[in-house]
Amino acid sequence: MKVVSIVGMAGSGKSEVARVFENAGFAKVRFGDITDEEVQRRGLELNESNERLVRQQLRTEHGMAAYAKLSLPKIDRLLEAGNVVVDGLYSWEECVLMKDRYGKRLAVVAVWASPETRHHRLARRPVRPLTREEAASRDTDEIHNLNKGGPIAMADFTIVNESSLKALERETKKVVAALT
Repeated sequence: MKVVSIVGMAGSGKSEVARVFENAGFAKVRFGDITDEEVQRRGLELNESNERLVRQQLRTEHGMAAYAKLSLPKIDRLLEAGNVVVDGLYSWEECVLMKDRYGKRLAVVAVWASPETRHHRLARRPVRPLTREEAASRDTDEIHNLNKGGPIAMADFTIVNESSLKALERETKKVVAALT
C-alpha cells in the first residue's frame, strides 16, 4: 500500500490533487483538519490569524513534525485497508518523519503555481478567502518558519497548476497511474 503526500503553497491546488487521488480509491487524511478542529475546540473564529496561532502553538508543543506525528495513527489505520493520500504536507521535518516511517511506500507530490495565480485563487475561494496581503504573509510564514520549501524541492513528482481544473485533473491522473 502507498502513502502519497501532497505539498504546495496555499492556493496551489493541493486539495484538488488530493480529490483526484481520493476519487481513484485513496483514503484521504487532511493535515489542516487538525488546525480547524483545534480552532473550533478553543471557540475561536476560523480565520487566517487564529489558524496561524494554532499552527504555531501545535508546533511549539509537538515540534516541526507536529501534523505528521498527530496524523500517523490515522494514516496507519487507513493504510491497513488501502492506499492513503495526505492533503497538506507542511514542513521538511514532517517529510523526513514520513519518509522514515513509510520508506519506499511514500511518494511526495508537489503542486506548483505562481504567487500571482495562487493569490488570485485565494482571494476568490468561497471558504476562508485571503486578501493578497494575507496570502503573501502566509507564503512568507510557510517558507521562513515552516520549512515548506524542502518538500516542494525534493518531491518525487511535481504538477504545475497554472491553467484549468481539467488540466490539473489530467496531470494528476498521470501521477496516480504512475503510482498504482
